[in-house]
Amino acid sequence: MLKSLEPKILEIVENDRKSVDTRLGEICELLRSNVEYYDWVGFYFKNGDKEELKLGPYAGAPTDHTIIPFGKGICGQVAVSNQNFVVPDVAAQDNYIACSITVKAEIVVPLFINGENVGQIDIDSNTPDPFTEEDERFLEFINQKVAEIL
Repeated sequence: MLKSLEPKILEIVENDRKSVDTRLGEICELLRSNVEYYDWVGFYFKNGDKEELKLGPYAGAPTDHTIIPFGKGICGQVAVSNQNFVVPDVAAQDNYIACSITVKAEIVVPLFINGENVGQIDIDSNTPDPFTEEDERFLEFINQKVAEIL
């Protein structure tokens, strides 16, 4: 199912008539509307030289978490670890920032440019434990393509 979205992702990324932010927003919306268990999809990026992430384009309910310090929450931990982080049950995580009481699971995949972690894609799901290795590979694919236009 996820693989079938790859051509559409490529089409969005390669459309250089639109701004990068517009394209990132379209990717978020595509994922949120086509993957049943992707309830909130957004990009966070390193905020200049600060040890924090800043919210970029996203699709889903508005969030108060527009700035996340490195090390805080799942996104902040990924900014430090440079590793994918799959959380099957957010209630079991001590270092978790709740965006909504309906969120049950989260996946965060770092985005690299020339080996440097510059941001990440973050997905919240209202479905318990929905993420598989296929989700990880798919989101890595997206981030590789996004890195080419940043």
